[in-house]
Amino acid sequence: MAAPPDFLDALATDGFVVLPGWLEPATVAALRAELPSGGNLEGLQRAGVGRGGERRVLDSVRGDWIRWLDGSSPEQGWFLQRMEAIRLDVNRGLQLGVFEVEAHFAVYPPGSGYERHLDAFQSHNPRRLSAVLYLNREWAAADGGELAIFDAAGHEIRRVLPEGGTLVLFLSQRVPHAVLPALRWRASIAAWFRVRGRDCAST
Repeated sequence: MAAPPDFLDALATDGFVVLPGWLEPATVAALRAELPSGGNLEGLQRAGVGRGGERRVLDSVRGDWIRWLDGSSPEQGWFLQRMEAIRLDVNRGLQLGVFEVEAHFAVYPPGSGYERHLDAFQSHNPRRLSAVLYLNREWAAADGGELAIFDAAGHEIRRVLPEGGTLVLFLSQRVPHAVLPALRWRASIAAWFRVRGRDCAST
């Protein structure tokens, strides 16, 4: 499913847009199958905060395990192609000037989350647009794990259930957000559209 034509309007006015059913279930399932199951974290690395020599693992801040996408499977390639289409759309419609996309799988063990943060709070950070695609199967509200979105004053304005196939786009420098703890293993792909500039650590 392509992004609806009005998604650029929502990004421009609200800073974020939620697109349920953006990716078909079969491709979602194939991407999910690339991750270890049954609580196994083999092939994933613990995510940290900060960049370069200041990078640290802080369980109290973020609890996910990650693996960067490299396009090595047909499903990864298809996802990255879809991201490229969005890149072209936001450059034409919003003049963001983004020239590349980076993405990783993110797995949150039960009880873990990510405190409220911005994806690009430093002036030199090249990230301009963030994307999250959820890979979870049969997710219920009682499972928790929502993406909480805040306004600039720190007030929560939206919660997004991490249902498989849902895509969330938001402006990296403008939209504070958090991952709330879940009762189940929670899986997604996080992606960032970048302008030319200094490299930075994953957030």
